[in-house]
Amino acid sequence: MALTDVYVQVYGQLGDFFARIAEGQAPERFTRQHLKDIGFASASFNAVIPLLKALGFLAADGAPTERYHRYRDRSQSRRIMGEAMREAYGDLFVIKANPTDADRSLIEGKFKSAHNTTDRVAKLMASTFYSLLGLADLEPPAKPLQTPTTEIKASLPPPSKTEGTPTATLSPTLNYNIQIHLPATKDVEVFNAIFKSLKEHLLG
Repeated sequence: MALTDVYVQVYGQLGDFFARIAEGQAPERFTRQHLKDIGFASASFNAVIPLLKALGFLAADGAPTERYHRYRDRSQSRRIMGEAMREAYGDLFVIKANPTDADRSLIEGKFKSAHNTTDRVAKLMASTFYSLLGLADLEPPAKPLQTPTTEIKASLPPPSKTEGTPTATLSPTLNYNIQIHLPATKDVEVFNAIFKSLKEHLLG
């Protein structure tokens, strides 16, 4: 698992910061100058660059990652933040699957013991965590429903007979229409011979 030790002192403004990321264009490299360009000129915001790297939003060289670009899609930004937090703060979610303010002292204690920090730094780490938590959706994405496939076997109707047009089915997929022109005769034996021959040769 993992538990990042990165924190910011401006945790109360992380919501505004990530909103600016979502609405703005991704830079080629996320630098301190870019921070100033998007309205965060205070040196206190410099720590958000290591935070973005810890969350997987930036590569080691400061280039925006795929996660950074996906976060800019507002329809999925909260889910992406949840995904990032589960990676960066995995150890905390082992303790509490859905941490609340009631768990703050527990969270602070975990930071303090894991990173051997002072009480003050542990509080800043926990405050950074909780500020990000307010921007995240921790629920995993719903799995698409799998529609069971049902094998449908088509059954062909039995061959129908009419007085003048008998129909024979020779295969499950092919139908043949055979038209017989009967002779103008009143001799029943002639007709019997014709239909007997049809039965033997076509219907098997």
